[in-house]
Amino acid sequence: MTQYMEFEKPLAEIEGKAEELRAMARDSEDMDMTKEAAALDAKAAVILKDLYKNLTPWRKCQVARHPERPHCQDYVKAMFTDFTPLAGDRNFADDHAVIGGLARFNDQPVMVIGHEKGNDTKSRIERNFGMARPEGYRKATRLMDIANRFNLPVITLVDTAGAYPGKGAEERGQSEAIARTTEKCLQIGVPLISVIIGEGGSGGAVAFATANRVAMLEHSIYSVISPEGCASILWKDAEKMREAAEALRLTAQDLKQLGVTDRIIPEPLGGAHRDWPATIEAVSSEIASMLKELGGQDAKALIKDRRQRFLDLGSKGLAT
Repeated sequence: MTQYMEFEKPLAEIEGKAEELRAMARDSEDMDMTKEAAALDAKAAVILKDLYKNLTPWRKCQVARHPERPHCQDYVKAMFTDFTPLAGDRNFADDHAVIGGLARFNDQPVMVIGHEKGNDTKSRIERNFGMARPEGYRKATRLMDIANRFNLPVITLVDTAGAYPGKGAEERGQSEAIARTTEKCLQIGVPLISVIIGEGGSGGAVAFATANRVAMLEHSIYSVISPEGCASILWKDAEKMREAAEALRLTAQDLKQLGVTDRIIPEPLGGAHRDWPATIEAVSSEIASMLKELGGQDAKALIKDRRQRFLDLGSKGLAT
């Protein structure tokens, strides 16, 4: 059963009623009920289109966080073959919020790394809701080193509210681990491609997205801080998150204009959670396109391209 967001209440009522009528029609074989359900489906389609025609930044945050969106593991299973997970940071532990390993993408060997939020209570706790600890970033750094040594492109899938801010994480050097991973992104001489598939939160996302090419799903978000966190700091009131979302310019459309992201990957009407296969196919197609763009460049050119990309940030969209 679809989980509806607050702004989708009108849609939930109509789709719920249509489903009831279909269930009744199946039991009674009443053709009139079937026709009524079809009419409600048509009305729901119009409402869905209207709701998603011009989403506010806050509503985009809600869509980006929808629990039924495909997560990193879902993309890995659908897009890659021969995936061999690699675990541990060779220092402290294995962080289950970060998954990574060797795989083939369209039969090309690659290294894939991503944040995994989990899809039920048990897995979300195990994955720490996608919030990585220092060992997660150190694992990512280790895998990037391996990719660089064997000349494998790196593909990262970003979906995190941010790095875990707990006491233990801070004691084990959270900020240093994030900085080292970001530094490693800038150093490796292989193509590095990043896709924001849900939330891209703070340095926890930047550490995976300091790439040659950064793509965002249409309703994903990417920001230095969450709207709630920003509102708590600026207004001392987390309920001001709508205003904060507007001010942060965290949508894919804003960030494309500012040059933070290179391309926007369209989502099915109603968000990625309504059609996993179409979303995953769109992401796969864009990754293939980006790999092709970078395929002919040597290590020095890739490093220069990546560094210049970030040095140029801030030069676009300032007039707006």
